[in-house]
Amino acid sequence: MKTYLFLSASLAGVMSLCGAAQAQSSASALQDVIVVTGSPRESMTVDATAPDFTPDAGPDAAGIVARLPGAALIDNGALSGQVQYRGLFGERLNIRVDGQSFASGGPNMMDPPLHYAPAPLVGVIVVDRGVSPVRNGPGLAGGVDAQFKRVGFTEGSDLKLGYDVTALARSVDESYAVGGVAGASNEALRFNILGSYEDGGDVEFPGGTIASSSHRRAVYGASAGAKFGDHEVGVDVRRQKTGPTGNPPFPMDIRFFETDFARATWNGALGGVKFESAFSIADVDHAMNNFDLRPAPPDPARFRETFAEARTLSGKVAIIVPATGGDLRLGVDIEDADKDVTITNPNNPNFFINSLADIEIQRKGVFAEWTGAAGWLNAELGVRADFHDASAGEATVGPALPMGPVNLADAFNAADREWDKTTVDGVIRLWSEEANGVSWRLTLAHKTRAPGYVERFSWLPTQASGGLADGNVYIGDLQLTNETAWIAEAGTDLRGDNFYLRPTVFYRRIDDYVQGVPFDATVDVIDTPQEMIAAMNGDSTPLRFANVDAELYGVDVDGGVALTDHLRLDGVVSYVRGKRRDIDDNLYRISPPHASLAATYERAKWSVSAETVLVADQNKVSVTNSEQATDGYALFNITGDIELATGVSLSAGVTNIFDKDYRHHLAGYNRVANSDVAIGERLPGNGRGAFVRVHLSR
Repeated sequence: MKTYLFLSASLAGVMSLCGAAQAQSSASALQDVIVVTGSPRESMTVDATAPDFTPDAGPDAAGIVARLPGAALIDNGALSGQVQYRGLFGERLNIRVDGQSFASGGPNMMDPPLHYAPAPLVGVIVVDRGVSPVRNGPGLAGGVDAQFKRVGFTEGSDLKLGYDVTALARSVDESYAVGGVAGASNEALRFNILGSYEDGGDVEFPGGTIASSSHRRAVYGASAGAKFGDHEVGVDVRRQKTGPTGNPPFPMDIRFFETDFARATWNGALGGVKFESAFSIADVDHAMNNFDLRPAPPDPARFRETFAEARTLSGKVAIIVPATGGDLRLGVDIEDADKDVTITNPNNPNFFINSLADIEIQRKGVFAEWTGAAGWLNAELGVRADFHDASAGEATVGPALPMGPVNLADAFNAADREWDKTTVDGVIRLWSEEANGVSWRLTLAHKTRAPGYVERFSWLPTQASGGLADGNVYIGDLQLTNETAWIAEAGTDLRGDNFYLRPTVFYRRIDDYVQGVPFDATVDVIDTPQEMIAAMNGDSTPLRFANVDAELYGVDVDGGVALTDHLRLDGVVSYVRGKRRDIDDNLYRISPPHASLAATYERAKWSVSAETVLVADQNKVSVTNSEQATDGYALFNITGDIELATGVSLSAGVTNIFDKDYRHHLAGYNRVANSDVAIGERLPGNGRGAFVRVHLSR
């Protein structure tokens, strides 16, 4: 598999991936497009796209997105990484897989959306720069859509066979991956099967091995579509089985995720009015425990296995009509999620806690978005309203539980466990036509986010935190209100015959930001049932999710220059600052300033790239979250590729060439005993690793 970043603001229209396996995406000044597989030498020119050949990003697709300006990787495990974008991550980003939004299966987001996007199956990743348009749903920051490979429609009535397959091996975790699509199509019909399998061991670093960091994942499914007149329909189904996979920053590891996806689309035109529709379901079954991959607790009473379920039904219908020199999109969407979490001890059938019982979350949205131009100025103006409902069923506990959790469950059951609210978002995105190689961008937005079910309904003090992985015990708050962000960002895109440069400055003022705060005013004094239970779980100073005030601001830049016909430099610089506005503290888990610079020598059939990654110290850390500071570091990588024949390419490289021992600030803290990383120590980055991959397409 090849990984290329297409970052030029001039990129527009449709991108065709190699052979019959195609993925399409529109791009503009408001999007970044990452072409994950394919041969750009066949379909693009360097002048138009400024590709940046990148080293292997590991098994997690979030690592690919993290190379973009403003982005970073939240490393919660081999298959549990999250994208941070300009300081925000988790549910604050609008992340989709193949156009589908869905709820994570576990209370700690061990399966964030990109968990379901194995790199061998992904063709294109589209990233909304800055903020996501209202047509894509709510969310405080940019959006990400990882679109799968497909055998696309071809010309003529004869069926043509196509495939796109990748095989890869890595040394740092002794892993391998193989996957792709194969099928047939003509001008009216398309069909393909898809599948992938990945398996890897524990990760090596200069000081030894990170215990409980192995992974295993398998996906299989199919995609089909048909065109008739002005209409196109499509159906996609797939099943993913994630096997035993380590999560050192969490108190448990993945035992399994078994997830089914189905999505149907119908787009077309009737009487001059265009319409688009999509309906989908995602059904997740999940188990995690603290004894399979990591050393089991010495006391049988401390064994834990948690079972979780999540089902998401979603749908969207929109019409597009001409209006005042542009297009007006009017639409409705709905998302309905049911969740349930039960904690057990396999050694004691009387020990069980239905800690998040019968959670029901529903969102119904309406939106209007106009896109058009007035002379040199392009505009995308959108507004949406969302009607939120959330409720929790009655918590239950087994007879083996002491009175503390029983009393907390009774108090929760006696409380008002239903919540509803209406939110309104507005987005103005303006950009100029390119003139003499210069275009301008401006975004103003008002965005909202409803608190998640863990933040609202967690009555039992546990380390379920929605993926924060900071080692703290958390308690929810039924009185949480929505986050509200006021956003402004401005940038320019500069492009010449042999260079491109895209600086952006941004500011986000967020009222009612959901953040952990001390449970009560008497910190270190255990005088409540919640603190007593938290202390039994190893944390005498639990945190309570609460609404605070925050702000994030920064700058990111990417650019490149062609030094000769065959040699170019490409680089990215990202800086974000996250602070509390209500007290003197920093936001938790904010990426330190970082930069990368790659020198690429490219010929018609081969290329080689040498890259330097520079990361600064991060000492602006959250005292509230007991966050540890980290030192800066520099890494060096080298990658090369060669086209062996038409549709056959080979790439290989070495990452962290000098085997640097470093701590990635956005990694969590180790929770696994008998590892070469001490308990409570920041998890190290990967050691030196070689990789090789083969890509076949037709």
